[in-house]
Amino acid sequence: MPPAESLTPNPRVICYHQTHFDRQGEYVSILPILTEASDFVGVTHLIIAAIHLNEVPEQITLNNDPPDAPKNAQLWEEVKVFQDVGIKVLGMLGGAAQGSFRRLDQIEQADFEAYYKPLKQMVQTHNLDGMDLDVEEEMSLAGIIRLIDRLKSDFGDSFLITMSPVASALQGRPHLSGFDYEALEVMRGASIAWYHVQFYNNWGYLPDIMGYDTIQSRGWQAEKIVVGVLTNPGNGAGWIPLEELKETVAALMQLYPRFGGIFGWEYFNSLPGGCERPWEWGEVMMGIVRNS
Repeated sequence: MPPAESLTPNPRVICYHQTHFDRQGEYVSILPILTEASDFVGVTHLIIAAIHLNEVPEQITLNNDPPDAPKNAQLWEEVKVFQDVGIKVLGMLGGAAQGSFRRLDQIEQADFEAYYKPLKQMVQTHNLDGMDLDVEEEMSLAGIIRLIDRLKSDFGDSFLITMSPVASALQGRPHLSGFDYEALEVMRGASIAWYHVQFYNNWGYLPDIMGYDTIQSRGWQAEKIVVGVLTNPGNGAGWIPLEELKETVAALMQLYPRFGGIFGWEYFNSLPGGCERPWEWGEVMMGIVRNS
């Protein structure tokens, strides 16, 4: 059975936060997600991106800097506030910048340990509630299973592990990760809380719900599929205007009562509020999933 966290009856609204500083170098606070909330807080989970394992094992980075660089101190303080009010905070490993998973996909156990150790220390230092594995490079099935097993062994059953495949990966079509996600779900589905499925950057377009239907037709549990969209047309290809997105999410929830939720990439410039009020996207999405 999947962890109870993945079977929540209420769809998730998940925010990815990667741009921690704007073009002027000013810190982008996530606290308004909490402090500006009106009827309800606009997220169920927060994901801090992006963690990278670099060529020198000890040189782990959060974006371009060490996780514990002084510039990140305010971010980690705000993460604690989210956790204090019951919102789970995960770290995202990988993404478009490749190399982290290739380094963890080492045949020799000693090589794996060298790169895994700094990741483990970061999770411990910042008391993260889980890890989102965004594998956008070739990795073996054995390699991703070893990583999942080790995270669960080190941090326990309550530690959330999520995956972030592009939509085609769950449709039986070519994708970015190398391994077969259907095989992974069969072998380690009980360890994976849910999947963040990217319906953008030419890997899928959510308003054409046939793409989502295809995933369901292949046997995936609706509650484990969290659909992903862009929050601003500047964040990639395939942005969906907000009114169209509202209609699409409402329709999916009608068709699939155990709809798993929605995530937005990414926080800092989310529409409708843009850089001035990026928290509004989450409030709008939460209103849809709670009232549909």
